[in-house]
Amino acid sequence: MSEDKLLEIKDLTVEYRTVDGVVHAVTDLNLSVGRGQTLGLVGETGAGKTTTVKSIMRILPDPPAKIVSGEILFEGEDLLKKPENHMREIRGEKISMIFQDPMTSLNPTIPVIDQIAEAIILHNKITKEESLTRAGDMLELVGIRRERGTDFPHQFSGGMKQRVVIAMALACNPQLLIADEPTTALDVTIQAQVLELMKDIIKTRDTSVIMITHDLGIVAEICDYVAIMYAGEVVEYGTLRQIFENPKHPYTIGLFGCIPDLYAEDTALIPIKGLMPDPVNLPGGCNFHPRCNHACEKCSLERPKMIEIEPGHFVNCHLMAKED
Repeated sequence: MSEDKLLEIKDLTVEYRTVDGVVHAVTDLNLSVGRGQTLGLVGETGAGKTTTVKSIMRILPDPPAKIVSGEILFEGEDLLKKPENHMREIRGEKISMIFQDPMTSLNPTIPVIDQIAEAIILHNKITKEESLTRAGDMLELVGIRRERGTDFPHQFSGGMKQRVVIAMALACNPQLLIADEPTTALDVTIQAQVLELMKDIIKTRDTSVIMITHDLGIVAEICDYVAIMYAGEVVEYGTLRQIFENPKHPYTIGLFGCIPDLYAEDTALIPIKGLMPDPVNLPGGCNFHPRCNHACEKCSLERPKMIEIEPGHFVNCHLMAKED
């Protein structure tokens, strides 16, 4: 993992205490993001991706969420130990987040330029006029005419709303941008435009990014590193090339087996059997073993450990220990 780490998550465990029992959302998670790098966080719904990034932002609902253990180091300082008033200063200025649905991030009663200006003035000692000028610059950066800043969110299309949200997230030039499936609600053409826009901005501003997605096509388009999550754990981590050209964990291989190959003679997809386990009642041993074609007795009894199979390529699987 990167030597020049902007963000480092160590042994993070997060639970939700509910009337049905304890939901094991994230368990002993380790990740890092280097400066100027883009990390793709991939997995099915319920894998723990959003819980992980909400832990970084410290915006988990408490209760029922509880960070049981671990450290989240940003520029060497543990975010979990910072008081709430310090976190408010960090959110938006140093770490920003783009949410899945832009309407949850925009106030329907306030013109969009005022909403962007509010984020700018919160973290900078400037006048209202200066903040509005910078907000207009941000709108133009994301391809929206400055004059449209006085419009309200309902006057924009879905793709345009997402551009406004991106402008708001980038307004204070954060070092880390978290994007939680930012193109899910958009059609394919607009999705491509938004991704192209994000790529350009990331490159010109040297921003580090965590991109949450279940779409491996988006990962191939935008990410330098990939972490595959399953049932609250990272099961495989590596560079984009390592994960795409040499996937090792049975779950990662299963994900690629679900993607159509236009050049293969046999076009039948190979789905992963079964369903994600109930996070209230996780299986013993490896979380994936009930769905794994390679599972042995050890898999149901013992949790596997992360093994580095080549420099920078980590796999959480008993099979890799056998190969060693």
